[in-house]
Amino acid sequence: MDATALEDIARFLRRLQWAAVALAACWLLWVLAPVLTPFAIAALLGWLGDPVVHRLEARGRSRNSAVALVFVVMSLALLLLLLLVVPALERQVVILLTALPNYRDWIVGTAVPWVETRTGFQLRAWLDLDHLMQLARTNWERAGGFAATMLGYLSRSGFALLGLVANVVLLPVLTFFFLRDWDLLIERAAALVPRAYLPTVMRLARESSDVLGAFLRGQFLVMLILGGMYGAGLWAVGLDLGILIGLIAGLLTFVPYLGPTSGIVLGLVAALVQYHDWQHAAGVLAVFGVGQVIESYWLTPKLVGDRIGLHPMAVIFAVLAGGQLFGFLGMLLALPVAAVVNVLLRYAQERYTHSRLYAGDAPVIVLDSAPVLRESEPG
Repeated sequence: MDATALEDIARFLRRLQWAAVALAACWLLWVLAPVLTPFAIAALLGWLGDPVVHRLEARGRSRNSAVALVFVVMSLALLLLLLLVVPALERQVVILLTALPNYRDWIVGTAVPWVETRTGFQLRAWLDLDHLMQLARTNWERAGGFAATMLGYLSRSGFALLGLVANVVLLPVLTFFFLRDWDLLIERAAALVPRAYLPTVMRLARESSDVLGAFLRGQFLVMLILGGMYGAGLWAVGLDLGILIGLIAGLLTFVPYLGPTSGIVLGLVAALVQYHDWQHAAGVLAVFGVGQVIESYWLTPKLVGDRIGLHPMAVIFAVLAGGQLFGFLGMLLALPVAAVVNVLLRYAQERYTHSRLYAGDAPVIVLDSAPVLRESEPG
């Protein structure tokens, strides 16, 4: 057996070993998912806060004081968000449950006959609207009572209650340590990389961080700003469900066209059911029109830019696949994994376009084979 064949066998065995290690890591992640969830959340928060810590250090603060300041600001912002959003959403759900009969009457008496007249489809023969409305009401009531159900379950299960309390207590502690030791963790991880591959690995890691940072820090901020703008605008128009519709449209903004389209449809239906005129419907269109102008010409270019590189379908697939495979932990890790895979695919494409498989052999320049007459030869 020649040296080339032995080298191919050794390369195959190394790849087989790495595949076995990857499968073992996925199995371990699946088994330890409930335990690793607070660590994943804390690591994500630490990664998000680390650039701010670096900026404070550059202004002369010590590492510990910068970490403490960022940790306090993040905790207060999260607490303020919960105090403002949760009660507002609870009131909106109550309003929706109360208004469901009005929506049913409008759909049955106005929307369905209008569609049937113009399209010829007999929707009432295919849709059991009473059953659908009752199903929607039941699901909303279940969603409203989810907290009470969860508390009842936890009160009956001492182990589950202990685990929840432990996660709640551990999360801020772990977040603080990730913030404080993030650079040290990165250095230790880099020290494990073989020296020959270190420049490539560091380059791919920086690109992955840029892609993920642009999405999380930029797109999520755009979603929150648009959700607040849409909610405030629809509330100013006079919609009782304006805050709920605005938040839904803002959260769906990461999928192009889905956020504003869903908001416009829900807002128009709410305006027509509540006021039965087109003036308030025009107000809904104006709110989303202004929001789209602000997003397109200021928010997205300023906060996100063109660094994301993650297609919305890839984001949706990653979140759904992660949730299906690893539960809530998989949903948390879906975006980081998608960002890394996206960078690796671009790197693989770059290597492929520079390979002999893609370019082939060097082109052969064929010269004219016609005889060249010298000046001394007869013409």
